[in-house]
Amino acid sequence: MLRELSIRNFAIIEDLTVSFSEGLTVLTGETGAGKSIIIDAVHLLAGGRGNTEFIRHGARKAELGGLFQISSLAHPVLKKLEEAGIEIEEDSIILRRDLNDSGKSICRVNGKLVPLSVLRDIGASLIDIHGQHENQELMDEKQHINLLDQFAEEELSPIQKTYSEQYEEYRLLKKDLASISIDEQLMAQRIDLYQFQIKELEEANLKLGEEDDLLDERRRLMNFNKIFERSSAAYDAIQGDSKGLDWIGNAMGALEDAATVDDQFKEASEAVTSAFYALQDAAYQVKNVLDDLEFDPARLNEVEQRLALFQNLKRKYGSTVEEILAYYEKIKTELNELLNRDEILQVKERRVLEMESVLNELAEKLSAVRKTAAHQLSEAIMAELRELHMEKAKFIVNFDELPYFDANGKDQIIFYISTNVGEPPKSLPKIASGGELSRMMLALKTIFSSSNGITSIIFDEVDTGVSGRVAQAIAEKIAAISVNSQVLCISHLPQVAAMADHHYFIKKEVEHDRTFTSLSEIDQDARIEEVSRMMSGTEITALTLQHATELLKMADERKKQMR
Repeated sequence: MLRELSIRNFAIIEDLTVSFSEGLTVLTGETGAGKSIIIDAVHLLAGGRGNTEFIRHGARKAELGGLFQISSLAHPVLKKLEEAGIEIEEDSIILRRDLNDSGKSICRVNGKLVPLSVLRDIGASLIDIHGQHENQELMDEKQHINLLDQFAEEELSPIQKTYSEQYEEYRLLKKDLASISIDEQLMAQRIDLYQFQIKELEEANLKLGEEDDLLDERRRLMNFNKIFERSSAAYDAIQGDSKGLDWIGNAMGALEDAATVDDQFKEASEAVTSAFYALQDAAYQVKNVLDDLEFDPARLNEVEQRLALFQNLKRKYGSTVEEILAYYEKIKTELNELLNRDEILQVKERRVLEMESVLNELAEKLSAVRKTAAHQLSEAIMAELRELHMEKAKFIVNFDELPYFDANGKDQIIFYISTNVGEPPKSLPKIASGGELSRMMLALKTIFSSSNGITSIIFDEVDTGVSGRVAQAIAEKIAAISVNSQVLCISHLPQVAAMADHHYFIKKEVEHDRTFTSLSEIDQDARIEEVSRMMSGTEITALTLQHATELLKMADERKKQMR
């Protein structure tokens, strides 16, 4: 649930922090006090679209924060947090969003910077905001199949798992088949191209490491004179008559004689002896290289041509020899498929038919379960609508069969409703009446609130356009939803306010030519006055206070029956 909400420099709200509890929390206040601004703030906190107009005049940024408590280890938000690499501590999730005057947002989840898309994805699992004409997935025809599947989840889930695995294999097979099924002219062109490329690469006979060896050889050939001159000079300095090795040999003999009579020369004698033999070995190595040194202009030309071939092939087939060889193997496989296209097509087409048979069987099972669930869902929703005084309403789950398989099977499902006798059913989003739309949404939310995993549900004046017994029914439905989910509700109806477990009053004040909005929870006496104001409009009388007291008492008794 949403435990705490903080808003700073947002529209007419300068600084506001409020704590919420479970159950039904109702926010009331006069028109223009800022009730909808609070909902706007929550909407942005959950990843909604924002702009600089939300920033309070004179401030550089608006700051929004929310603390949510998660009570279930199966809550869908936990998987989303794990995928985003976000840790959760003590069952708490903190969302934070700063909206700067530059138009940029800074979003954090549990202190970690995240893109707006991640904040929106996580926020969607925590907060469900409903306005009179903004009912999210309930009003989206594409989501109706998901809602029905959620209703039938226990029976449907194992079949869906099998179907999803088979469908993914089928989808990849169809994609592979489409890549093979090309027209004859294009196929002939591709065969010619692959054959030319394969011939060119086979004639090149590339080997791993060869290019590095050629570069080393070219460097040696291009610096032949320098190498020959310097190595010859080094050999002469070491091995020539009366040169380095002779003098070190003399020193070695002298020190060996000295060491025989004085141990102080022993270490120096060993060092010089070691140096003598090391220089002798080095001289032999230099001599062997010198004997093999031979400048071959033709070889340099061969090396240059070979390296040029490497560069040419890199431009065409890959930036490294490894990439070129990988490309070679790839086109060999593709050429084989093209040359044996008919046979491969037949094999894959047979496999597609086999998989379509399996998928069709699974899709029929899915459809059968859904149709049974659809009947149960229709009955449940019409029962809810009767309690909301839509006795004549008929709710229908309409099934159409798709001519192809998709991720959900072959069912296309749209919720239809007829609200008046004699009127044909229409798809749910086409319901025109605001009051009917509100009641339809509440009926659906009552059924789904216990299982959809949403932490907090927010209703923003969904009771607009109703009164009397319908208003009372809506109030009781909202309270019923709050049994399974925390509900925050902005309302103008005294019936809804009376059902609240927690009642907050929003007011607007002007100080020093600036407007400020404040929010505070009110006690029982203040609730009576506020409900009385909502009943009468502006003037509070002894009679309206009496009616408000009776309404609150009746609401308390009704809530006890619910819980």
